[in-house]
Amino acid sequence: MAAMITVPSYSPSIWVRMCHALPRLDLSMQMRDNIFAPDSWEYQQTLLVLSSLSAIALVISLLVILSFLIHYCCCQRGDRSEGSEEEDDDEDGSTGHGYSGKKGRGICCVTWVAVAAVTLCCVAIGIGFYGNSEANDGMYQLTSSLLTANYTLASIDLLISDTITGLQLSVSGPLTSMEEMFSGSKPFLVSTRNCRRLSENVINLLSSISLARTNVELVMGNDSTVSGASITPLTPVPPSVAPTVVPTSSLLPNPFTPGWAATTLMVNEDYRWLSYVLLLLLDLIVCLFILLGLAKQARWLLILMTVLAWLALFLSWGSLGLETATVVALSDFCSEPNVFVLNSTQITTGTSSDVLDYYLTCSRSMNSPFQQLLTQSQRALSSIHTHLSSLDRNALPQFPKAEKSLREVQQILNSTEGNFHQLVALLNCRGLNKDYIDSLKGLCYDGMEGLLYLSLYSFLSGLAFTAILCSLPGAWRSFPSESEEYDDSDSESEDPFTSHQDSKRFLQWQPWL
Repeated sequence: MAAMITVPSYSPSIWVRMCHALPRLDLSMQMRDNIFAPDSWEYQQTLLVLSSLSAIALVISLLVILSFLIHYCCCQRGDRSEGSEEEDDDEDGSTGHGYSGKKGRGICCVTWVAVAAVTLCCVAIGIGFYGNSEANDGMYQLTSSLLTANYTLASIDLLISDTITGLQLSVSGPLTSMEEMFSGSKPFLVSTRNCRRLSENVINLLSSISLARTNVELVMGNDSTVSGASITPLTPVPPSVAPTVVPTSSLLPNPFTPGWAATTLMVNEDYRWLSYVLLLLLDLIVCLFILLGLAKQARWLLILMTVLAWLALFLSWGSLGLETATVVALSDFCSEPNVFVLNSTQITTGTSSDVLDYYLTCSRSMNSPFQQLLTQSQRALSSIHTHLSSLDRNALPQFPKAEKSLREVQQILNSTEGNFHQLVALLNCRGLNKDYIDSLKGLCYDGMEGLLYLSLYSFLSGLAFTAILCSLPGAWRSFPSESEEYDDSDSESEDPFTSHQDSKRFLQWQPWL
């Protein structure tokens, strides 16, 4: 079991270990273990409890905003009445327009609080864009590795099915014709029957390989695929072309395949990426127009942005809860990935633990579980080749009509040996293990880092919008009303130096006039 837990070339990051070490409580506030079990209701309860922390933060934000609204709506009325008397006294000694020093300081304080909150929100948006990009890169690496592994498995299935099809074709066609021709010669007939027996033995050996069991049963159960079939060596193609070259429906009917998983993850990742981009753009638009409303002192614009800020506040804390549960679950998986992959794959596909352990760990001390089958198949193909060479030297001079059938069998054998060498290389653990390690690194390094940055963005944006919603009512009250703007414009239009009393006082002061 220790070999299953250890993954060469991969070690959990410090963020994975920190998140994995978080205490887990269920709904009854009982401690639970942190073993990744997404189908367990007890494990799902721990994630719900952790995600509910964001709901608590939302309630605290709402209470803080409510207290500020009560302060501005109720407690500021007495201050406004006292402030109006002070403003009248100040206006008598001033030029007739402007606010008092105390009110000016209040306006400045409210404005700078709003500006600081908007600046914090812009910083959070930048962090969110970076985290969204990192998470997308991790998912792209994961899906690319899954597609490459799916292509490798598809190539293995194709090679085995083509080898079996070619050998069945040789048994049912030219070898049967050669047996009929050599019926009068016992040594040649024995060699031909040995070729048939060895070909059937290779078919049985390849049929026992679990990775190709589905395709082999499909080929064995359909006789129409044998007649008229030809076997040619496969040429590798890029993994991106693999789903179009090999339909995933012909590989494994079970939906839990690397190709199916990659397709599902790509679709979900596109929606996730787009959702976060729209959320970030919403926050950015709200912040920019709040700054514009403060600069222009436009009440209607701030009212509209306040409504959108409420929406952004709920979305920020809601996304934080979802991100917290995802980060914790991902850290549990990334701490010991082999244990979950081994158990889930063994249950869904029925593959033996020895085969899974061989491909997941790929240790040099481990022997391939297919080594004995491949060795026996290689020996059987070499024996067939020896018998055919003997028949070529000895039987053709006496039975020239058997040359066509013998050449067909030799051609099929050559193609079979070429595909067999490719099969041996693909069944080696290095290729699939590399894809597995790459997928783990993409998910547990870049994906985990991106989700942590997105969690930080949600937390900072929640704080920023809480501060914005607390400061905006003060900004509204600091703006001059329509009547005040009208009085100011009238006072500015009148020239105090040209009034009647001032002109009379000016004339009395001049003795020569």
